Amino acid sequence: MLRTAEITAALTRPPGGKESHQLYWGPTVEFSLDCFVCERLGRTTLFERGAEKALCSGTRSGLGRHHAPARIAAFDSTSGDERLAVRILVDFWWAPFEDGRDGRRSAAPTSHPWVRLHLGYYCHETRESGKPSIQTNVSRPWDLRCGDCDQILATDTETPAVRLLV
Repeated sequence: MLRTAEITAALTRPPGGKESHQLYWGPTVEFSLDCFVCERLGRTTLFERGAEKALCSGTRSGLGRHHAPARIAAFDSTSGDERLAVRILVDFWWAPFEDGRDGRRSAAPTSHPWVRLHLGYYCHETRESGKPSIQTNVSRPWDLRCGDCDQILATDTETPAVRLLV
């Protein structure tokens, strides 16, 4: 079955934060899926915007990293003076199976969805770039800081949301 998950996230910028750093959503998304190819639950799956397939982390023994029948179907971001938001639609093929290791049944998306969203920035002060990320399983609020000048780029106050659409 073809399934679609919606991932949304928003960051709050400090006053004047838009001018000091060019903060943007990166093209990489990591999302946990139950993979019917390697028959394992909760595999970290790496997505690249524009790629026709994703990459499953695989299993520690047996089938290692492998291509996964999944892709980013839509990637919409908005950027304002005080807010930076993103909405991502992920299409993935899913079929029911039992985990090859412990026999638990699969779900679409996995029973405990996890996501990591990557960002990028350019610091005008140091002329350096950086690649921070946010993810669902960290405590909030969380300040994203420039790795060079230590200025706050944005504050992550809400956990990224994952919703199964179809």
